[in-house]
Amino acid sequence: MRQAIIFGASGGIGQALTQALIASGTYDRVWSGSRAAAALPGASPFAFSLTDEASIAAAAQTIGDHGPVHLVIIATGILHDGALQPEKSWRALDPAAMAQVYAINTIGPALIAKHILPLFPRAERAVFAALSARVSSIADNRLGGWHSYRASKAALNMLIANFALELARTRPQAIAVGLHPGTVDSPLSTPFQTAVAPDKLFTPATSAAHLLRVIEHLTPANSGQLLAWDGAQIPF
Repeated sequence: MRQAIIFGASGGIGQALTQALIASGTYDRVWSGSRAAAALPGASPFAFSLTDEASIAAAAQTIGDHGPVHLVIIATGILHDGALQPEKSWRALDPAAMAQVYAINTIGPALIAKHILPLFPRAERAVFAALSARVSSIADNRLGGWHSYRASKAALNMLIANFALELARTRPQAIAVGLHPGTVDSPLSTPFQTAVAPDKLFTPATSAAHLLRVIEHLTPANSGQLLAWDGAQIPF
């Protein structure tokens, strides 16, 4: 039994990833996780909340009862939500808003790793991939701003690097990576698309195809890296 899991399957990229994995026939079961456990044709739905560890643990228990996991993709994230907007200056920093962004972009994925990585087989290839962002790169930061989003995704990158080192000791064929999906036509990017060239704005299906191609070609040497949609490494 080969299993794949998408956390955040109700979002644009998450739904496209789920549909592409089902169509590929590579996995015996594709799990689609969302807050409402929305059913997608051909997928096994489950409910979870990034801010509720018990829901993540329960999902892991259910999935683990069906066998090992060979792929998990975390397609979740928050950049803006109503009054919560990316900061243009340090003057806009708000502790409650920062805590919310970290809870979704950093702590939630960490809790998923805590409960799902033990389901990876010990002697087979398996991939843990979390959507990160190019703007999380400290080395490539030329504009500043977006403090909470940048910092939360940079923290996620560090966690992925840590997970990669730990996996290497117990599951040497397992791979943990962060993935930059490009700028995708989705609610997350809608307010910021005016400066994006039309050929650089991907549909969710296009982004999903790129990401799955990158995942397909990963080796343990890539574990711990942040990779763009075209497979290029992005410096931390």
